[in-house]
Order: sequence, then structure tokens, then C-alpha cells
Amino acid sequence: MRALYTAATGMMAQEKNVEVIANNVANMRTTGFKRQTIHFQDLLYEHQRRAGSPTSDQNTQVPAGVFIGSGAKVVATPRIMTSGNVSPTERTYDIAIRGEGFFKIQLPDGRSAYSRDGGFETDSQGRITTKEGYLLDPGITIPQNATSVAIAQDGQVTAQIPGATTPQALGQITLTRFINKVGLESMGDNLYLETPGSGPAIDGTANSEGFGNMLQAYLEDSNVNAVTEIASMIQAQRAYELNSKIISGADQMLTATASMFRG
Repeated sequence: MRALYTAATGMMAQEKNVEVIANNVANMRTTGFKRQTIHFQDLLYEHQRRAGSPTSDQNTQVPAGVFIGSGAKVVATPRIMTSGNVSPTERTYDIAIRGEGFFKIQLPDGRSAYSRDGGFETDSQGRITTKEGYLLDPGITIPQNATSVAIAQDGQVTAQIPGATTPQALGQITLTRFINKVGLESMGDNLYLETPGSGPAIDGTANSEGFGNMLQAYLEDSNVNAVTEIASMIQAQRAYELNSKIISGADQMLTATASMFRG
């Protein structure tokens, strides 16, 4: 019976839905995390009678056809790229982006990755890195004798050096944006990769047109909303239950049919 397989696709689709919701909830406290949503699509239809088919020699036509669907499938799990709230941390190398843009990160294999997680550290050479040790690009090195470091809203990094009357310029942290940031590929570690779907990376300066600005000693929170996720979970559970009831109902119908033949 077709209903068994159709309902099974619905259950599998809702399983994926719950997996997406679980990942969102698991990352509620992940810096710069962007929640995912899920998009469904109906599967192929069997056209048992097409709309507009002739019904007589007088050219009368069927106003509505008979189309039997075969279920649902998951077609996309895009991220919602809205900004999260920013929270103070009192840490020098924590940077929150307010507005558009990603930090550019250099991976060990030479590729570039992009992140909204501005929780940076310094390595043994004074270079600014992510918590995984990946270098910020363009690289900035903090002098060992620096007494304080300031990061302006436009990304300019300066350090106060003993004996110097003015702060020393160390470089500028740039931002990168994409035409379709939803098309970025998630690779874990709060990093994204450029894809053909995202379009090419567009590098620029914070506070310039199309880019946000930076806030030192702050971090961007996840944009996951607990209430929204709970509501989505309840909807997924109910949809799963309804599909399972359809399977039970179809099974009862098959049982009744089989008993008729046995009788």
C-alpha cells in the first residue's frame, strides 16, 4: 500500500528536522553560532488523471486531475544569518562584529575560512589566532613588551609600548562578506568555507559601506532562541506521530483485507 511508504518518508523527514533542532539547541552557548532551519519539498506524483483531459466527444474536460503524491523530502538546511546579541567579556582579544562581515582565518593547508567567532588568543610568537590555533588573516603580531592593546571599531590595532609617547600601529583586522552568505559551507570549529553558492569573498574594512564594525572585549552570542526551538520540536513531534498513525492505519486496512481473503 502506497500510504505506508509515503508516511515513512514523512517520518524520515521529521527525523532530520529533529536533528537540526537538536544541533541548534546544543549550540545555544556557542559564540557566533547561526541557527539552522529546514526546508521540505514534496516528492514525485503519479498522474492518474490529468487536469484538462477530455471526457467526451463534445470536448468536455476534467477541471481537476487526480495526482497521488509519494511523500516529502528535505531539500535544504539553511542558516539564519541574523546577528546575535553581544556580551561583554573584559578580554582584550575578544571582538564582536556588529553588522555584516566575517573574520578571515588562514587554515594550515593554506585555504581561507571565515568566522563570526571573535574569541581570539595569541600564540607563543604573539600572533593573533583562533582558539584552535588558526591564524587571523591578515596576520597581526603583538609585541612582547606591549602594555596594552586597543582595537578600534574599524579594525585598526594599536599597542602601547613602554617609552613611546604614541601607540604603535600593528595592522588592521579586515572583514569579508558574501553575496549569498547562506551558501557558505559549515566545517565545524565555528568556521565556514566559500562555495560556488556563496559567491566569491569580498574583503573590506569595518565601518565602510556594506560592512559592520568591531567591538573590543565583546563577543557575539548565538542567535538560537530557546522558545522557537521548543515550538519547532513540538511541531516535529506531532508531525512524526501523525505519520506513524497513518502507517498504523494502513497496516490495519491491510490486515482487514487479508482477513477477508482468509475468510
